[in-house]
Order: sequence, then C-alpha cells, then structure tokens
Amino acid sequence: MNSTIQLFKALSEEVRLRIIGLLAGGELCVCDLMAVLDLPQSTISRHLSYLRNAGWLAGERRGVWMYYRLAEDDNPLRAELLPVLQKQLATLAECTRDRTRLAEYTQTKQEAACG
Repeated sequence: MNSTIQLFKALSEEVRLRIIGLLAGGELCVCDLMAVLDLPQSTISRHLSYLRNAGWLAGERRGVWMYYRLAEDDNPLRAELLPVLQKQLATLAECTRDRTRLAEYTQTKQEAACG
C-alpha cells in the first residue's frame, strides 16, 4: 500500500506534473528543465528526486548533469496511469506552454550547455 500512496503523492505538486508532461516527449537534462520551468536547480532536483523515489522516473548521470526519463513500466498501476496522465496533461494550457518553451529552448541551446 505504501508504494501506491507514494505513486499518487508524487502527482500532488504542479511542478512534478509539468515535469512528467515534459518528459513524455523524451529524456531531458536537469538544465533543460531549469530553463523551461524557470526554476532553480535545487527546486528542480528536489522534485525530480521525489518522482524518482516514487518510481515515475529513471535518471542517469553524464558528467556534472543528470538526465531523466519516464521509468520503464514495471509497475502495473503506473503503466495504466501514465497514458491517462499524459493524455490529460497534453490538454492543459501550462503544459502546452512548457512544450512550446522547450521547443524554443532546444533550438537555441548550445550543445556544450549540458555535460
């Protein structure tokens, strides 16, 4: 029961939902999330850690930066929830703005920005 509670608690913050919405498009670096969400590294990292501990995300260190992606669906409940969550997030104005900001950011991002 505790893992189910943690799974749902992780979705109780707007920033964490926005992160999931962004990662639905693929792996991102912490610096990408900082730029798009306009939040400091410490705030982004705290939310990423919460999502990772709840099983929503997987991460990998490359140099000084961490890269995150949605976790593999080894949890049946998360596997059922994720498509519904992604569909609903795609309809929210804030998530649409985030995706637009990410597209604009990645066009101007220098390759050396992360790593």
